[in-house]
Amino acid sequence: MRAIQASAAGGPDVLTLVDLPDPTPGPDEVLVRVAAAGINYIDTYRRRGLYYSVSFPHVVGSEGAGEVVAVGPDVTEVAVGDHVAWSSAPGSYAELVLVRESQVLPVPVGVDLHVAAALPLQGMTAHYLVTSVFAVAPGHDVLIHAAAGGVGLLLTQLAVSRGARVIATVGTADKERLAREAGAAEVIRYRELDDLTRDLPASVRALTDGQGVHVVYDSVGKDTFEASLASLRRRGTMVLFGSSSGAAPQLDPQRLNNLGSLFLTRPTLGDYTATRDELLWRSRELFDAVLTGSLDVRIGGTFPLAEAADAHRALESRSTTGKVLLLP
Repeated sequence: MRAIQASAAGGPDVLTLVDLPDPTPGPDEVLVRVAAAGINYIDTYRRRGLYYSVSFPHVVGSEGAGEVVAVGPDVTEVAVGDHVAWSSAPGSYAELVLVRESQVLPVPVGVDLHVAAALPLQGMTAHYLVTSVFAVAPGHDVLIHAAAGGVGLLLTQLAVSRGARVIATVGTADKERLAREAGAAEVIRYRELDDLTRDLPASVRALTDGQGVHVVYDSVGKDTFEASLASLRRRGTMVLFGSSSGAAPQLDPQRLNNLGSLFLTRPTLGDYTATRDELLWRSRELFDAVLTGSLDVRIGGTFPLAEAADAHRALESRSTTGKVLLLP
């Protein structure tokens, strides 16, 4: 099979197309022919050797969707021919991938496999953020950074569907259009601000009668961290779930007191899909929303498997919108 390996820690140039033996499913594993693999920031972190302990070389990627072509011993819930998706299967930038049965997400009839590949990681991230990390409800003001990105567009739609008013940040007019189409009531173009740390909180407070928002969902990290904290109202919640601009600065907990008894959390998907029941609950709600038309999954770009390096460059340059997929 063909696959994309990161040969060493580094930039996109370390991604190389290689030929590897076809894998064979072991106990409690299924072998899937990949229809599409999802590209996520966590892939770039692992490629660079940052934040996560990985060995080199390794086949990149952890998310995708496809058709089951073989099952291992003891597999009972999945059969050859089933359409499945996954968010946690190492080596997903490949033509074939092994997925643990416990991580398989059944894809309902009527959901395209490219759409299914775009949902697991980013969709379930958006789901746990609005349902479990901070339970968004009618009357909440919500600030979402990078609102035209893969998580951002889904997060905006889910927050609006729960009755929130979303204030979105984006970089361009085209991205503002996408955020508004997803339901954002207000959009701030951060590139037009003279001083992000000073001007963003001022803009947010002007839109919330001086109070600030109930929750900030921040996937950017270093560049927006201070502005996010300053945009919260008393007892507001700061949810840091990514670091596309770099790691957030160290924080003295006493500052949370001084800023209004704020809450700060740094969640991860694995802790919010810790059981099979929770994993299936989140994925079913997302797939059901796709089938009913209440959730639009924007696929902003597709790249052939061999062009994985270009896909990473596009993602890291923040030139993409929605989900980016690799097609074996």
